[in-house]
Amino acid sequence: MESVCGGNLTVGSNPTLSAILPPPESAIPEGSMMRSRTAVLLSIILICAGASPARAATQALSEVFRRVDPAVVEIHTQETGLPTMPQGQPVSISGLGSGVLISPDGKVLTAAHVVQTADAIEVQFLTGESLKARVLSSEPSADVALLQLEKPPKSPFVARLGDSDAVEVGESVFVVGAPLGVSHTLTVGYISARRKPNATFSGMSRAEFFQTDAAINQGNSGGPMFNMQGEVIGIVSYILSHSGGSEGLGFAVTSKVARQLMEQKSFWSGVSGYMLSGDLAQVFNIPPPGIGLLVQRVAAGSPADRLGLKAGSIKATIGEEDLIVGGDIILAILGIPLSGPNSLTIIRQKITSLNPGDPVTVTVLRGGVPVTLTTTAP
Repeated sequence: MESVCGGNLTVGSNPTLSAILPPPESAIPEGSMMRSRTAVLLSIILICAGASPARAATQALSEVFRRVDPAVVEIHTQETGLPTMPQGQPVSISGLGSGVLISPDGKVLTAAHVVQTADAIEVQFLTGESLKARVLSSEPSADVALLQLEKPPKSPFVARLGDSDAVEVGESVFVVGAPLGVSHTLTVGYISARRKPNATFSGMSRAEFFQTDAAINQGNSGGPMFNMQGEVIGIVSYILSHSGGSEGLGFAVTSKVARQLMEQKSFWSGVSGYMLSGDLAQVFNIPPPGIGLLVQRVAAGSPADRLGLKAGSIKATIGEEDLIVGGDIILAILGIPLSGPNSLTIIRQKITSLNPGDPVTVTVLRGGVPVTLTTTAP
C-alpha cells in the first residue's frame, strides 16, 4: 500500500499500524464497511498530521526570528585600560555586546556592564548601518542600561517589550546576539527558573532574573531574550560557568526591570567600583564604620569624570579578589555615608530628584586623606 504521507506503507509490518488499521474487508460485516473505510482514512490523516509538529514549530520560530532580528544590534565600545608596562601609557580596550532597538527615535536597551565605563559607543544594525550612541541612563544594580543613538536609524525596526510577569517557568524562549563576535546568532532554550533580587549575585540588588538553558557566551550580554511571540521578555546579563562558556547557567534581567528604568528618572555615573567592607576595609584603612566604594574605572566625559574622580591604576589580587587599586574610595555622596542603612537607595532617590545646576558633593578617601569633590547636576 502506498502511503499518502510519502514512501511505502506495509500493513502488518508495523505493530502500531496493524493495531490501527482494520482487518481485511472479507472479515468485516457489510453494515460496518463504510465505518471501517472512514476509520482507515482518519487513521492515515492522524498519522500524517502527527509527523510534522516539530517541523511546524521550527518553521514558526524561523518566521519569528526573521521578523525580530532587524531590531537586534551589536554594541562596540572603547574604554581606557591600564598600561601594559610600568610607567607606560594607558591603552584603549575594545568591547563587544548586544542590544535591542525599542523606539523609532533611537533608544536601545542593553546591559549596564557593557557600557558603564565606555569612553565611546557605536551601535551596528543588521543592515550594516553604524551610529554613535551615548548612555541615557544606567542601573548597575540591575545590570540594565538605556542608550540614545546620535540620530534615528534609516530603517528602524522596533522590538516590542513583553510582560515578563506573565512568563512561566518551562516556557520556550530564544536569545539573539553576538556570542564570541558572531553576530545575529540564535540560541533556543527554556525558562529554567525565576530568580528574585539578590538571589544569584549579591551586587544585583534591584534585578529580577530569568534563568535559562539557552546557550549564552561573551558577546551575548545586553542582547534580547524573546518569547515565541517575538516580544522582548529579558535582557541578557551574565552566565555562571566554571569555564566561562555556554555550558553554565544563563541569566537575563526581566523586561519589567527594563521598563522601570525607562519609566523612572535614572542617571548614568560613568563609574564602576567595588564595595569594600570588613577585612578589605581594614586593608585600605577606611575610617569607621568601615564601608567605601573603591573606584575601578571612570568613563571619559562622564559625570564621574567631570567630578574629578580618579580611577585605579594598578592591578592587585587581595585574598580571592582581583581589583584595580590606587583610585579614590567613595565614602559619602550628597552627604550620605555609604555605610548607612539603605544608603544606596536613598542616594539614588536624591540624585534623581536633582535639578540642573544643583550642587553635587562626593567625599572620597584619596591617598589616605578625606577629600570633598564638588560639581553641579547636568
